[in-house]
Formats: sequence, C-alpha cells, structure tokens
Amino acid sequence: MPLSTDDVRHIAKLARLHLSEEEVERFSRELSSILNYIDQLQEVDTSAVEATAQITGLTNSFREDAVAPQEANPEALLATSPLPIVERQIETPSAHG
Repeated sequence: MPLSTDDVRHIAKLARLHLSEEEVERFSRELSSILNYIDQLQEVDTSAVEATAQITGLTNSFREDAVAPQEANPEALLATSPLPIVERQIETPSAHG
C-alpha cells in the first residue's frame, strides 16, 4: 500500500510540517515501507498469545519512604551561581531596567 506524495503532503499539513520536495519523496518511500511491515505483522497468528501489559511479573513494587538528612553548605551552594554574590545573597539583574 504505497503512499502517494499527495498523501505525504496531506499528513505533513495535518502535522503542520513544512517539507521540501526531496523530503516528500523520501517520506513517501519510508512511510510506505513502514505500512508494508505493519501489514506483514497483521498476518501473524497471535490467537494463542496471552495479552499482557508488562512482562516482569512485578505488582505494586514500591519502596519505603525514608528521609535522608543532608546538611547543605550555603557557601558551596552560592558558589554555583554565575551571578555576583553580595552579602551572602545572589545579586540578580533588576526587573525594572
């Protein structure tokens, strides 16, 4: 089921994409290839395959909440700022110009 260049232009318009003519030609071939592969997958018999949402077998795998006290070093935190530090505060540009 090959996609025409008009189909690709229409899809691009719906997606608000601006494509060059070269891209339209390339995507026409690539999207057609993808659709052909999907057609092949549709032929696979999956009637004996059980539906599953995930394969790990884990359910409700939660961790305990634990508070890890950490001591922040104000000097080290201030040192990460690219802005100037004045009286242990980061000086930011004025919002009023």
